[in-house]
Amino acid sequence: MTQTETRDRRLDPESCYRAVKSRDRRFDGVFYTAVRTTGIYCRPSCPARLPAFHNVTFHPSAAAAQSAGYRACKRCLPDATPGSPDWDVQASAAGRAMRLIADGVVDREGVDGLAQKVGYTSRHLTRILTAELGAGPLALARARRSQTARVLIETTDLTYADVAFAAGFSSIRQFNETVREVYASTPSELRGRRGGRPATGTITMRLAVRTPFSGQALLAFLAHHLVPGVEAAGPGWYARTLDLPHAPGTVRLEIVDAVEEGQTAFVTATFALEDLRDTSAAVERARRLVDADCDPLAVADHFHGDPVIGPLARRQPGLRVPGQVDGDETALCAVIGQQVSVAGACTVTGRLVVAHGRSVATEIPGLTHLFPRAETLAALDPEQLPMPRARGRALVGLAAALAAGDIALDRGPDRDGVRRALVALPGIGPWTADYVALRALAHPDVFLPTDIGVRNALVGLGHDPIEALARSGAWRPWRSYALMHLWNTLMPTSPMATPKEN
Repeated sequence: MTQTETRDRRLDPESCYRAVKSRDRRFDGVFYTAVRTTGIYCRPSCPARLPAFHNVTFHPSAAAAQSAGYRACKRCLPDATPGSPDWDVQASAAGRAMRLIADGVVDREGVDGLAQKVGYTSRHLTRILTAELGAGPLALARARRSQTARVLIETTDLTYADVAFAAGFSSIRQFNETVREVYASTPSELRGRRGGRPATGTITMRLAVRTPFSGQALLAFLAHHLVPGVEAAGPGWYARTLDLPHAPGTVRLEIVDAVEEGQTAFVTATFALEDLRDTSAAVERARRLVDADCDPLAVADHFHGDPVIGPLARRQPGLRVPGQVDGDETALCAVIGQQVSVAGACTVTGRLVVAHGRSVATEIPGLTHLFPRAETLAALDPEQLPMPRARGRALVGLAAALAAGDIALDRGPDRDGVRRALVALPGIGPWTADYVALRALAHPDVFLPTDIGVRNALVGLGHDPIEALARSGAWRPWRSYALMHLWNTLMPTSPMATPKEN
């Protein structure tokens, strides 16, 4: 049985039970198993004794299991799994809403704010989420808050009041009641089982990723595209500033390879936040950056036997598509980098950061500024920018559209609509729009057939570009990963350059 079969069958009980019986870790985060006799829900790979088939039910989300009255298993911690890769593959309204819920939109703007970003009424969005995920937006947000609270309780020595507000709860009472209901334990009992670490003004969390995980290739890509002042990197780590909803912050990621298939690995993330209410948003943005919800085995299975991408996927298992922490920043950097080398684009972007970004004090050498906001760049004279005039006008025009809300890159709107809006702007071509979809919108099925690097990679591999590109349709719905595999071959060891637009 494959994951696709389970998804297509809408959690067919027999298919799900076979996955539970085999303790297949690939299904962790795809569905959850609830046991009637114990009142507990688990991830499919839970090592506990297999329950009888007639005693279990299956749920598409942790929130659905919680809403049905089940508590999280204390052994397998089912709420700590990576998210479902379906949310990016299908890009349905439910998937887009889940990304925004994880970013804390419901906590900050309520259900009405979430619905507006997705493009539905709050009532209709609630119906969609309940039908697809088994729970409405409030229950889904509550599940996310409880998971964040548990991690903070178990891994930090923050006061319970700080934990409550960092996780997004509106009161200490709500925090206590939710923790007791979801985990059948008080906050004190959770902390007693796992010792905290001394509070130092920072929060360290582990971000779950499915294996294999090609962390070094991901780190090489990020390091090659560093924007001076905003990003920094070194052996095994990457760091950057974060422009968060309430206040600035930073994140430092420790990134290593994890090669054992079908397991859960972790990227260690250390956050320094001025306002703890930004915890959920900071965590979600770091997860986007490392493509945490990717299902690498499903991607590899799809490429198996393909004469072009198959050998590359076997050579570099677990390759990820690097994401972003701010969609506006990614789009603006893409425009700056049009028709120039990566090094040249980084240099120009660094100058703009120093001139127009907000200065921040950090404890990480090299991190000095936040990336300039769209409204700041929209007010500039394109004739005075350190780039060709046409590109300067394109940059200012895009910044104006982002600042006005005409284009939103928060992964809420429909991807096709965003692409149409981008290419309608002067100076924004298909390559740039698709690159934005690849990085900013986490689109798993983007391919750039006119990209010079793609052609060079195919020639270097001994393939005829015309013949190879003619079969690129067979790489759906994972063409973004095929693209990354091709770009990865251009680098002898680490830095992967993003080729110029053609």
